[in-house]
Amino acid sequence: MTDIPTNSDWLSQTIEETIDPGLPICDAHHHLWDGRIGRVAQRYLLDEILLDVNCGHNIVSTVFIECGSMYRSAGPDEMTPIGETEFVNGIAAMSASGLYGKTRIAAGIVGSADLMLGDTVGPVLDAHIEAGGGRFRGIRHRAPWDPSDDVPNSQPTTRENLYLDAHFRQGFSNLAPRNLSFEGWCYHPQISQLTDLARSFPNTTIILNHFGGPLGIGPYKDAQDEYFPVWKQAITELATCPNVVAKLGGINMEINGFDWHYKKKPPSSLELMETTRRFYEHTIEKFGTNRCMFESNFPVDMVSCSYNILWNSFKRLTANYSNTEKSDLFYNTASRIYRLD
Repeated sequence: MTDIPTNSDWLSQTIEETIDPGLPICDAHHHLWDGRIGRVAQRYLLDEILLDVNCGHNIVSTVFIECGSMYRSAGPDEMTPIGETEFVNGIAAMSASGLYGKTRIAAGIVGSADLMLGDTVGPVLDAHIEAGGGRFRGIRHRAPWDPSDDVPNSQPTTRENLYLDAHFRQGFSNLAPRNLSFEGWCYHPQISQLTDLARSFPNTTIILNHFGGPLGIGPYKDAQDEYFPVWKQAITELATCPNVVAKLGGINMEINGFDWHYKKKPPSSLELMETTRRFYEHTIEKFGTNRCMFESNFPVDMVSCSYNILWNSFKRLTANYSNTEKSDLFYNTASRIYRLD
């Protein structure tokens, strides 16, 4: 039985025809979970994501990103995240059977490992690779941190300068020898630390998540125009690192401060695009389309819009782009970076 999102009635107020339904898409960032109280989608398993990817867009493949789901309940603490990879690989195998449609759900899998373990993280990474059945591609060790009590710090890590920590970097050094990438998820004041990490490990592919987390809550509420130039410069510096690519999306969360979820109706794709386009356009300008990829960040961004509206907004943004640029942003970059073809 498919669970209905708690905001489904609200989302149904804004309905659009799918724009350019034939354009191939790789959704470079989504989650799968169950029992997430407090999220508008408390269950997001195969049935639920299939409803979204079959909304009208041509979703060819997707990439799962860790979210602390289905960890093992027993065994050494450092090995408990392997349960998430086992769980997701099962869903990926179901999807790969073809019984559930053409989209390859979780064709690439990114898991979690505590890189603060230093060199002892090696067996954890190897266990992920084995559990992933040929689909495991990298690690995300979440780092969002802010001194304000009004900004949520990421769990399980709440260290202020995680990317600069020597123990973390020792663990990080175990990724490249295994051909594993790293997902850089932080808040915008921390982007310079990610740049330092990228320059220190030029042989490790780093994927910037969610534009580096532009904040719009707590002390950053209604202050976007003030910090936007700071964010722009940080992105410009990060883009000078050839080993970094950028995900475009994940900017419709509550922490971003656009407050779509408080409005009477959800935004149209045009409203969504116009409100956030400066983040997209600057990042694309600095990284180039061959180092950028669109992401849904579903079901997290479902708090603000439907899957169809979100991808329509991306297509409106790129209406005047060349076919090559569109292919990069919607499919080629993600497929290349996550080695899906």
